Amino acid sequence: MKSQQTAQTMKPATAAKKLGVYLEATPAEFQEGVVSRAELNALQADPPAWLRELRRNGPHPRPVVAAKLGVSNSGLARGGITGPLTTEQIEALKAENPEWLQKERATQAEVRKEAARIREKNAGKGAEDTGKGAGQADRPRRPRS
Repeated sequence: MKSQQTAQTMKPATAAKKLGVYLEATPAEFQEGVVSRAELNALQADPPAWLRELRRNGPHPRPVVAAKLGVSNSGLARGGITGPLTTEQIEALKAENPEWLQKERATQAEVRKEAARIREKNAGKGAEDTGKGAGQADRPRRPRS
């Protein structure tokens, strides 16, 4: 007996998040329907004009705004940015370079530096390891029955 596979679908909000666009700025037909995995892949592979325009000029969702400014989502909130911004608004913020943005960029740089240090430390630890998984060297073995 052969089972039929149903197409995997997602809500428009999930699809918009995966595409990196602000849902409320997408066309009505996108917002009102469901998006299949195949449709999402097609949109990513060959984006229509509306999707290219949104990615280029916005409005951009907060995670994209944060990435373009080089800060965290929390840093945006601390800076008073709570909604989507257009590319033009992001560029204006970069040009203005307010004190909160400078501070948040410095904080983000420190976080990245620390993450890189920990990765290097863990990579060095892995080279010294004898091939056993983390924490297994000290764990007593259970007798087999």
